[in-house]
Amino acid sequence: MTNAVIIDAVRLASGRGKPGGALSGTHPVEMLAKVLRALVERNDLDPAMVDDVIGGCVQQVGEQALNISRTALLSAGFPDSVPATTLDRQCGSSQQAAHFAAQGVMAGAYDIVIACGVESMSRIPMGTSSIGQDTAGPGIAARYPEGLIHQGISAELIAAKWNLDREALDAYSAESHRRAAAAMESGFFDAEIVPITVTTGTGDVIEHTTDETVRAATTAEGLAGLKPSFRTDAFAQRFPEAQWHVTPGNSSPLTDGASAVLIMSEATANKVGLTPRARFHSFAVTGDDPMYMLTAPIPATHKVLAKAGLGIDDIDAYEVNEAFAPVPLMWAHEFGADPVKLNPRGGAIALGHALGSSGTRLLTTLVNHLEATGGRYGLQTMCEGAGMANATIIERL
Repeated sequence: MTNAVIIDAVRLASGRGKPGGALSGTHPVEMLAKVLRALVERNDLDPAMVDDVIGGCVQQVGEQALNISRTALLSAGFPDSVPATTLDRQCGSSQQAAHFAAQGVMAGAYDIVIACGVESMSRIPMGTSSIGQDTAGPGIAARYPEGLIHQGISAELIAAKWNLDREALDAYSAESHRRAAAAMESGFFDAEIVPITVTTGTGDVIEHTTDETVRAATTAEGLAGLKPSFRTDAFAQRFPEAQWHVTPGNSSPLTDGASAVLIMSEATANKVGLTPRARFHSFAVTGDDPMYMLTAPIPATHKVLAKAGLGIDDIDAYEVNEAFAPVPLMWAHEFGADPVKLNPRGGAIALGHALGSSGTRLLTTLVNHLEATGGRYGLQTMCEGAGMANATIIERL
């Protein structure tokens, strides 16, 4: 089978996903165009050679509507001949984009393809795309008569089921910030971050190169003073097992961001004189209970490890998206995973979770971490809305 290899991976530094955030004055098309343009320029690649661009974006409405991946590549100066599509698998959208891109290469449909993602949560807030309408319909109402719940409540149910107390969640979250801050201080992220010129709320024009969501001074003691985010009397009555430990401090922040990965067949990389950095080894995608919603990384990981013929101890680094602290802690408990290998450069609690961009953002950091440490295998998994998850294993070359 044809190997699908990663040539390069880039991202923007995170911006707070609210008005006044570093990227809040930048149109999401331009955010994505910036990383697409950087990817071909860094590799001296003629963009006309790109067979397809597959992008992830969750809130496909307003400025992010009408196939933002195509709009962005045109803005980036790619030839008219380059097509694109935009998909939504919720938080795993750009991870799924990477799956489709790599699988297309492996099947012989593509020689060169870009997987990418974008989300401006400051300009297109979460929930905008539903335009206030019922997105479920009568069949869902009949199947779940008490009603499905949002992810914050699911995180609380996971914390209760896996006996994760507030101290554990806050300690984990503080460590995420510590690791991310250490990575920033060491210059680890410099090779993956694409500078972008932005206009601040005060009208200053600056170059944005530093993750805005990382708070180096974060401590577990400081987080302990924050109030629960999701408790209501109605939910407390419905879910008496919930202890209401999830707060803004142990959840991923609203974030703006964009990221992109250049993927080729190994033969094409050799032909154009580019050096592969990693190859896609195995893929999995699965569903799980939509009430618990965030638990699917567990069956997805079992599935991808079985496909790969590997055990958890064969993996040198795990990127498990930190939508909420209970998710990676639940996952680590189930697999007996080494905490040192889990999100070693910090995760979304610190680095942010720009929904449609997160999958390729995690992949970007994972490739760089394996190169920096000499690791061979990396595993990435992402919980997704409605109880789904993708899992990917890559092998450093």
